[in-house]
Amino acid sequence: MQDPMFSTPAAEIRRAGVDLNGLMTVLGKHLYSTPMVALRELVQNAHDSIIRRRIEQPGIECVSRIDVQVDAAAGVLRITDTGAGLTRQEIHDYLATVGVGYTRGLRQEGEDNDGLIGMFGLGFLSAFVLARRVSVRTTSYQAPELGHLYVSSNAEQYTVSDVPARAIGTEVELELHPDFLPLANEARLHEVLGRYCALLSEPIFIGAAAEAINPEPPPWRGQGDVALHPVQARRQALQFAARFEHDFEPIVTMPLQSDGSSDAIGMLWVQDGATYGTSDNRNLSVFVRGMLLDDDARDLLPPWAGFIGGVIESSKLTPTASREDLQRDDHYRAVQHALLEALIDGLADVARQQPEAWRRVLSRHNEALLGAALCDERLFDLLLEHVRVPTSQGDLPASALPARGAVHVILDNGGGFEEMLFRAMGVPVAHGHRYAVVPFLRRWAQAKGLRLVELGTEQGNRALFRTDDSLDDAQLAWLREHLGDGEQLLPARFSPEALPVVVVPDREAELKQRLEDDENDKRVSMAALRLARQFTARIEARAPSRLYLNLDNPAVQALLQAQRDGHPQAASAARLLRSLKIIVSAQGRPLQRSTATPGPDLNGAFTDIAGALQQMLR
Repeated sequence: MQDPMFSTPAAEIRRAGVDLNGLMTVLGKHLYSTPMVALRELVQNAHDSIIRRRIEQPGIECVSRIDVQVDAAAGVLRITDTGAGLTRQEIHDYLATVGVGYTRGLRQEGEDNDGLIGMFGLGFLSAFVLARRVSVRTTSYQAPELGHLYVSSNAEQYTVSDVPARAIGTEVELELHPDFLPLANEARLHEVLGRYCALLSEPIFIGAAAEAINPEPPPWRGQGDVALHPVQARRQALQFAARFEHDFEPIVTMPLQSDGSSDAIGMLWVQDGATYGTSDNRNLSVFVRGMLLDDDARDLLPPWAGFIGGVIESSKLTPTASREDLQRDDHYRAVQHALLEALIDGLADVARQQPEAWRRVLSRHNEALLGAALCDERLFDLLLEHVRVPTSQGDLPASALPARGAVHVILDNGGGFEEMLFRAMGVPVAHGHRYAVVPFLRRWAQAKGLRLVELGTEQGNRALFRTDDSLDDAQLAWLREHLGDGEQLLPARFSPEALPVVVVPDREAELKQRLEDDENDKRVSMAALRLARQFTARIEARAPSRLYLNLDNPAVQALLQAQRDGHPQAASAARLLRSLKIIVSAQGRPLQRSTATPGPDLNGAFTDIAGALQQMLR
């Protein structure tokens, strides 16, 4: 089928114009988020030139090195390499042509050329971010008797002249802009290049330093024929991790190895800093072919891994044009999956082989791991018996929670009757308002074949209190009159028998009350409020709390007998029991400010106790 663009009679095919000045401004001034990246690009060019020479001159014996030197007085920075150098034609074809890179084509020729970094033919433009004038002196291995000098102030116009030959390789000289004169400082260069170039294989020297800034390969590249003892290898890995983990000390490291779908290798580590469930201290440095691309690639790590740091390198991850970020393609997703698998396998290995480190991991990140256990079945199986759950008796393993064939969890953070009730029974109650506690215990109880009683819900209350309808209407009316304060009175039997009464807030009714309060219209969006009211509309108008009277309690039994016998002090005894109810129900409950749900009247309860005692003692 013919393209309609070419079949339309009136169409005129034109070539799009390019404003070279505007393009160079965008590429030279705005391509990188920080001018410091420009240094990385220039060192990368030097690195690729050395790799190119090694590829094109196999067997050549020469010292491979990159030297970065400064002349602070003159405001000059020089980057020199022992690479392949450039011919005059290559200066025109590659150095002075935007978007054409020799290394890109060279790498595409074979898989053995993965050590080359360049991709887009834009790296040399970075020199004009930093410099008011750029000079390049170069001698190619192809014509070692010739030397060439490239000079430009804006990358648009340039000159190339013949000069005496230098040693094979290239020297790039930057006459720095006034804004970047601080770069003519060796300490600053150590800081910048030590970060970006830490994994490059070619040695980089700053000034007259005898040691390169990248003296040792990372642990995952191996030590040649030297076999390290496992303890020594772990210590070396921790030392390497500490170079990249700026906020915390690494506790333990875990390897990342390439697999069939991802070529990424490196290491991950657990940070030695206490975290909560919502803490996110993830940090991941990504090197592509040895050059730092992104030191905040946290999205490659699972969201639950807020306590993990790492360093990885890959040849297949695809950088953006600025090489400061990664394209979200199939390779990116493959690395994400590989990191997830390495984390789960690594944590399992630590639990098996390094018990002391595993205890530190659990101690620092228990709450985060509680949530992580819900994200993967393998993590749940690993952490099932290790993580601790916050309870009324402190943090305990889930195995310490079952009582009476069930695990009990309180759903709000106000303490209240449930915590008081179970404290009296000596049974721990899990704090369900804390991060991940309820869903973790649901899965845990299911795995163990136990019931999970969620206290504060109607279903949970039924599991605690067995209602009893043995009292007649007259007794119920008398009890409501002498014990009640608007609650729904429910005679029941529950443990412990020593507890005579319990006031249970109806939390569903409380929710309805809060949502129906006009003040909420000012704080909650109307759309969200309408959705919430669809639920609360199903809740019947009912008393804000329930008063459970324990028919197994000796005091309650004596009171009922006194009422049936018409004992003259029965009302005074009921007055005492009502005061006890108020005091007990006040435990862990804040005083209510809303007039619709007034808080317990403690002063009135204490006054009633004194009055009842005086009445009974007469």
